Amino acid sequence: MLLHGVEHSLQKKGSTPLYVQLQQLLRDAIAEGRVAAEDAIPTERDLAHKLDVSRITVRKAIDGLVDEGLLTRRRGTGTFVRGARVEKSFSKLSSFSEDMMSRGRHPSTQWVSRAHGAVNPEEALSLGLSPGSPVYRFHRIRYADGAPMALEYSTIASFCLASIDAVEHSLYAALDAAGHRPVRALQRSRAVALDAEQAEALATSVGAPGLYIERRGFLADGRPVEFTRTFYPGDAYDLVAELNMG
Repeated sequence: MLLHGVEHSLQKKGSTPLYVQLQQLLRDAIAEGRVAAEDAIPTERDLAHKLDVSRITVRKAIDGLVDEGLLTRRRGTGTFVRGARVEKSFSKLSSFSEDMMSRGRHPSTQWVSRAHGAVNPEEALSLGLSPGSPVYRFHRIRYADGAPMALEYSTIASFCLASIDAVEHSLYAALDAAGHRPVRALQRSRAVALDAEQAEALATSVGAPGLYIERRGFLADGRPVEFTRTFYPGDAYDLVAELNMG
């Protein structure tokens, strides 16, 4: 469907560069629904062969659409139509699963590791725990409709969960079931360049722009129970905050 009619639309003797024409044709195909969000587009080789143009022309056209945020490259899998950007609100304390489901998207999880051990100095400071206190650590890649959306490193004070296996998909659901879900949190964020590990997990390139959010979650009695560090692909989120005059 994506290539239907496109090969007859390129004006190879016109004044407009071929890559610019191809970009517009691909934009139109996306806008008209001939290719849906999260669908893969043909490879550069297939596009070049079908359209009888050079791979350099195709690559330049795709590069421009990636820069615009319409397409995204996922290392080892191909080039895909970018799904709708997610608004990340700083005014509501919610889990990744809740965020995605509220937008009609299907969340899923790939576990990298889960472990229990003694708190390290950074965790002890963030969670207000004494040296040697036990904690649970959860390292996960979070997906929405099959697309990688977040790389999470969470540390939870061990008294909050019955066991390390209590967390299946949603950490906050497990904490809620145990009666230890945070009711408020402090967050800070900054822009980062994704390193090799982060880029691989998020199916993007090393050095690609990313968003880093660090969260400390607290119980109603003021005890800190959650320390989560999350990396997001920079082109998938918009940060939203409601401001009021103080």
